[in-house]
Amino acid sequence: MTFLATSAAPVFADSPPDALFQNDEVLNLVLTAPVAALINERPEEEYLEATITYQAADGAWKNLDVGVRTRGNFRHNNCDFPPLTLNFNKSEVEGTPFDNQNKLKMVVHCKDSGWYAQSVLREYLAYRLLNALTDQSFRVRLLQITYVDSEERRSNLVRYAFFIEHKKRLAKRMGRETLDVKEVEIGAIQPDHLNLTTLFQFLIGNTDFSPIEGGYDECCHNYDLFAREDAQLLSIPYDFDNSGFVSAPYAQPAEWVDVHNVRERAYLGYCVNNELVQGSIARIRAAREELYALVAKQPGLEASVIDRIAEYMDEFFEIIDDPEEVQRQILDKCV
Repeated sequence: MTFLATSAAPVFADSPPDALFQNDEVLNLVLTAPVAALINERPEEEYLEATITYQAADGAWKNLDVGVRTRGNFRHNNCDFPPLTLNFNKSEVEGTPFDNQNKLKMVVHCKDSGWYAQSVLREYLAYRLLNALTDQSFRVRLLQITYVDSEERRSNLVRYAFFIEHKKRLAKRMGRETLDVKEVEIGAIQPDHLNLTTLFQFLIGNTDFSPIEGGYDECCHNYDLFAREDAQLLSIPYDFDNSGFVSAPYAQPAEWVDVHNVRERAYLGYCVNNELVQGSIARIRAAREELYALVAKQPGLEASVIDRIAEYMDEFFEIIDDPEEVQRQILDKCV
């Protein structure tokens, strides 16, 4: 099925995100679960019984029963600690930090090393940078998780992780519905937002995406589609671990892109939207101080990593501040 172009999107006011994603403070949680079973057996369908312990507004520590299973594709198969999905009981979350939540993806450390720990924070930051550019993006919440094995087969472990806003909750606050199709036409997608996100991908050095066709069973590859009657689609990105900004140890550029490593940038925006590039540049340039501040103030990020990220971002801004480089590296490289 191919989704065809519609008329230009009307203007709608988006609602604020759920309370969980309105707060940027690190959320301290204890996840008591059969951790060894999650790591060794990696259940993708069955939820295992678990408990989340959180600190309530009155300072008391409270428990919520949840289900937990593993998820993902590459990271599920290649990481020592697989990504997780938590399944909350809607009848229990009212009045808690998890109000309105049902299923939440949790990005975790891939392997137990400092480099991987920093990669979690760097990917979290990539989402935060996109949030600073557009509200039409997945919100995230940083966590410091204490993993307690309920079967006492593994020692306790404290690591950073983060929740990603569920796509149905994102759809609700945008007044849209999620859309599952095989592929879409470029003309069906709201062009200004699409161009902004593809220029953002250039900023972070990511080539592992497609906003119009999927790498697995459905559209799209590391983008989700959102529809509304009488409006063009929104295609919103996620999963930035293969970017130069994150520089995960396993990161690789897309095979069909002519770069040697993820630190090399390749612009994958669409030629049909080239007239919108200057507007996207202006939007990112206007947010420049905020973007650098988000990096500089990120809890848990090592000073040397902050410096490397800032230098990587400097290279992007040097490009967009030079009209000749904009022509050579962006406009002339469109797809």
